[in-house]
Order: sequence, then C-alpha cells, then structure tokens
Amino acid sequence: MPSSRQAASAASQGTAPTGGLSAHYRRDLALFMSIAFVLSWASWFTAVAMGGESMKPPTALPYLLGAFGPLVAALVIRIRRTRRGEAVPEHVVRFRRTSLLWAPLLLVLASATVLAGALLAHVAGGPGLSADDAQEVIKDLGGPAAFLVGMVVSGPLSEEAGWRGTAHPRLRASMGRFRASLLIGVVWAVWHLPLFLIEGTPQHKLGLATPGGVLFAASTVPMAMLTAYAYERAGVVASMAVHFAVNTTMVLLSVEDPTTQALIMGIQAVVATTLLATIRPAGHRQAEHPVVDDPYRAQPEHAVGR
Repeated sequence: MPSSRQAASAASQGTAPTGGLSAHYRRDLALFMSIAFVLSWASWFTAVAMGGESMKPPTALPYLLGAFGPLVAALVIRIRRTRRGEAVPEHVVRFRRTSLLWAPLLLVLASATVLAGALLAHVAGGPGLSADDAQEVIKDLGGPAAFLVGMVVSGPLSEEAGWRGTAHPRLRASMGRFRASLLIGVVWAVWHLPLFLIEGTPQHKLGLATPGGVLFAASTVPMAMLTAYAYERAGVVASMAVHFAVNTTMVLLSVEDPTTQALIMGIQAVVATTLLATIRPAGHRQAEHPVVDDPYRAQPEHAVGR
C-alpha cells in the first residue's frame, strides 16, 4: 500500500502511486487508441460502404488511409507531449547506431519463422513452396519496386511508431514486457477486424468466421511479442524490420492454409517467448516493474518513440 506522502506526491504530479499507471500515461494511451481506431475504422468502413476492391479507385483511398491511424495517433501524442514540455518516457528506446546492425538480423530471424512453419506444413502434406508463385505475386502488385514500397509503408511504417513506439513504452511503465505485448496483440487483432469486410484484402480472402480468419486474428499476439522484443532490443527501426519480414514472407508464400498458419504462429510464439524471457533488452536500466512516481524521466530528444 502506498503511504499518504506517496499518494499526495503522485496526486500533485498527476501520477499514480507505485505499481499503478500514471495519469499522464492513461491520458496518452486513451487518446492514442481513440485516434488510431477512429481514423482507421472510419476510413475502412467508408471503403466497405463504397464497395469494390481494396486497391482499385475509389475504394483504394480510404482503404490505404486507414492503415495510418496508429502513425497519426503517435504523432499527435508526440506533439502533445512536446507542447506540455515533458521528457521522453523512460521506456522509450533511444536510437543507437547498433540498431542498424540489429534490424537486418531480426529481419532474417522473423522471416525464418515463417519459412520454417511453411516448410513443416509442406513436409506434413500441406501446400508446396514455389518461386513461380512468389514472382506472380510481385507482378500482380506492380513489380519489385512497388511491391517493396507497399510492404514497407503498409504495416511497418504506418503502424510501428504507434503500437510499439507509443503504446508499448507507456504500458511498460506498470507491467512487464509479456503483459504489455499480449495486451497490444489483442488490441491489434480487434483493430484489424474491418479489413475482413473489404473485398480484395488478405483478411477478406480468409474470411472472418473461418479457421484461417480466426488464426489470423490470433497470430497478432505472437507478432506483437516478436515486434515488442525487436523494439526493446533496438527501437522502432528493428520492430519495423520484423513487421516487414513477416508480412513480406507471408505474402510471397501466399500463406492461407490453416495448418501452415498454425505452425507459423506456434513457431513465432516459441521464438518470441524465448527471446523475451532470456535476453535482456539493451539500454534499459529499470526493473521489470519500475516505480512510476516520475514516469517522464528525461531522455535525449533524439529518442525513437513518442
């Protein structure tokens, strides 16, 4: 139980006593989630009302705009924090040159989790792997350059500054990395739901009330764990690399078979759990459950996060 002195200090600073979530963080998280969901869902339901395929006019505009809800929300929180004159939250991971070394390593690891699951499914009698299929996917999406740009922008760039760079460090002020990543994973799954209603999206092809659709929704949890580890290890650049690697490999392999999805999800869960449990992220001095009497301890303004 916090002492009356702690409670009074917390009240004067707008923070919660030790073990709770500060008022600053609660407001930031509530505002972030509101903007991310309102902008994304309003755009996507507009696309649903328009009908047509996701990447064809006029549906393409609201469909693509919806992906940027988390990024816009992160920018709003960053601007709001700066105007209040508050320091970067302690759990935000600062950018370091070593991040540029970790990003490709984690990219390869993330892609390997997808490949391993696909290969195991193939050995067990599932769909085969074909380079021709991958080439056809790239061709359908406008060629190699357009494909790579699309894979970077849709997902890694439009989401990671929000889910990892903004929401994750604020949740980490009052809980461990496992709970924070699990919670974001569930929220992430709900955020994706309108995509099942837009024709032409991977989610629409799977269908919501199908094993593939359920597995897609469930897969956001191990994905959130993988990207959370990458973020705590080397910041937003690394989490973007992991997000990009998983999405790109899944698309190139045209993963739709439920067995393949389940194996990939299981491998990612094991890898992410092992990494989160056994490897201490670099650059963090705080305990697993830190005191949050002063949640906005100063860090340099070049920190990667919001």
